Amino acid sequence: MIDDIRETKECQLKDPMDLFRSGQVVKICAPMVRYSKLAFRTLVRKYSCDLCYTPMIVAADFVRSAKARDSEFTTNKGDHPLIVQFAAKEAQVLCDAARIICPFADGIDLNCGCPQRWAISEGYGACLINKPELVKDMVRHVRSQIDNPKFSVSIKIRIHEDLKRTVDLCQKAEAAGVSWITVHGRSIEERHQPVHYDAIKIIKQSMSIPVVANGDIKTLKDAENVHHLTEADGIMVARGLLANPAMFAGYEETPFQCIQDWVDIALEHGTPFTCFHHHLMYMMERITSKQEKKVFNVLSSTSAVLDYLNDHYGV
Repeated sequence: MIDDIRETKECQLKDPMDLFRSGQVVKICAPMVRYSKLAFRTLVRKYSCDLCYTPMIVAADFVRSAKARDSEFTTNKGDHPLIVQFAAKEAQVLCDAARIICPFADGIDLNCGCPQRWAISEGYGACLINKPELVKDMVRHVRSQIDNPKFSVSIKIRIHEDLKRTVDLCQKAEAAGVSWITVHGRSIEERHQPVHYDAIKIIKQSMSIPVVANGDIKTLKDAENVHHLTEADGIMVARGLLANPAMFAGYEETPFQCIQDWVDIALEHGTPFTCFHHHLMYMMERITSKQEKKVFNVLSSTSAVLDYLNDHYGV
C-alpha cells in the first residue's frame, strides 16, 4: 500500500486548504481510472501541478481487503498534497476508509460525478447528486470521526438539469463541513456536449467555500479562460494533462524533457508496460506523424519503446 512506510510516516502531511488560501488559482490533476497513479502524479508535480488525486477507489473493497489496499493505493514522501477519491454509498464505510488512509494522505474526496452505468447501478458516483441528505450525512460522519482538522473532505459532482437542485446539494454539503466542491459542468446524460461554465459560476456565487471547475480544459490558456468565466478557486484537468503533463507549466505541447522525465519516473516506479506505453501514446499524440503513430502504438515491450525513443528523438 505504501511505497516506503517509514519515509511516509516521517513525511509532513500538508493542509490542502493552504493552496486555496494562497489567492492563486489551484492547479489540480483529476482522478483518472488507471492513469492518475503515483508515477504520473510524480511527473505532473514536476510541472507546476499543485494538487493530485488518486484514481477512484471503491471504499467498501478498500476497507474489506488488504489486497485491494495494496493494489489500489501507493504513495511516497514527495506525493503531497494528495487527495484519495472514494466511491461510497454508506457513511460508516466512507469513514472507515478515511481512517485507514488519513496517516498517508491529506484528504479524501467523495465521487458524486462518475456517470458510468456500473457505478450508478451500484449506488455510487453521479446518482449521489440526487441524494443530498446522504451526501451531507457522509461528509458529516467523516468530519466527526477524523481527528486531524487539516484533513480535507471534498466532493466532486455533476450538475442537474435544474441548477437549483445542484445549489441545494452544494449548500447542504457546505453545512456539513465539506472543504471544497469540484463541479464538472455537465449533467449525468451529457458526455461530449459543451461544458456549462455559466452553471459553475452560479454555484461558485452561491457558496462561501472554494469551488473547483472541471471539464474540457486542455491548455493553460483554457484554464485561465475558465477561471475568468467561472470565478472558480481551482481548475481540475484530466485528459488535457494526459496529452500534455507539462500543461500547467505553460507548455503548448509535451516537451521532450517531459517525455524523458516520464521514462525515468516510470522505470523507477516499475510501471507496468501497458500503462507506461499508453501514457507515451497520449503525450506524443500532438508531436508525431500518422506514420510514426502506426509504428509506435504497436510496440510491445519496454525495450522496444526505449529503442524507438532513442533512435527517433534522442530520449
